[in-house]
Amino acid sequence: MSPRPGEVLLVNGQASVQFADGRRLVFRVISVSPKPTYAGWAWLSGYVLDDAGRAIERWEIFVRKDGLRRLQP
Repeated sequence: MSPRPGEVLLVNGQASVQFADGRRLVFRVISVSPKPTYAGWAWLSGYVLDDAGRAIERWEIFVRKDGLRRLQP
């Protein structure tokens, strides 16, 4: 999966070890860094969303693209 700005993603342990053990977050992408990384990985900037879909924090995360899941709007 290649994340794009505007998409809402589920980020869990499949995308990054920092979200292992049942930790997860819903994340709205605002940018994907063009910086080269390891194959299959990406730096994403965006907002963590609460249960109502409101942005509560801005984060930058390093994730494995194959572990990301798109959420329906």
